[in-house]
Amino acid sequence: MLFKTRIRPTLPACLIICLTFITASLPGLAQDQTVRPALLFMESWQQSELALGKPISSHASANDYYLAGQSAVSNSELELALYGYRSADITVYEHEGRIDLWTGLAGSPVAVTLKSRQGYIDLSGLARMRAIVRTNNLHSLHPVIKLADGTLAVGSQTIQTAGAFLSIEVAFDNQDWFVLDPEEVSVGNALMNPDLSRIDEVGFANLSAGGGHGASGWSNISTIEVYANIEAR
Repeated sequence: MLFKTRIRPTLPACLIICLTFITASLPGLAQDQTVRPALLFMESWQQSELALGKPISSHASANDYYLAGQSAVSNSELELALYGYRSADITVYEHEGRIDLWTGLAGSPVAVTLKSRQGYIDLSGLARMRAIVRTNNLHSLHPVIKLADGTLAVGSQTIQTAGAFLSIEVAFDNQDWFVLDPEEVSVGNALMNPDLSRIDEVGFANLSAGGGHGASGWSNISTIEVYANIEAR
């Protein structure tokens, strides 16, 4: 008499088979999640003679200044947005052989963001923003995003450099986010689970008014690099 042996898969084997089937069925899960996105854009700023003007700040000297605006953007694929009722007093300087935006004459909290003309920026997962920045006298920078629905938000990451230009890195899904008023640049309610996969603008905010020239409170935002994927608008 012949006996047929039926091999019953163990529970771990069943789980492996099921997970393999699910992963193969869902393209998003099949992608390698350990590889960071490539460089999407870089902005290193520029000084334009067309932007020479006089800030309204009482801390300004009698000289003309390079004022921040679209003419300060060197990358033709990017658009600059300034937030804060005195953000027009953000100026463009050169330090250490690089160009940067300086907030020292801005008499209100301000935010500076960049928008890609290619589409929405996917800042989820391993997306990163790197920048060379400087802060002084208790001033701090925080990451800022503008969601696809128009909501401006500020992150909980606090960046202070004690007067030195330093390279910093920002991850977006490891921090808390709060609604940011675009005129006052004041912090509002917590923003729960923002959709980081469709970001319209990204940049930095200084939540303090500038203190003027010299050893006062201010911040500089130099070269910005964003490593992320792009999504169609």
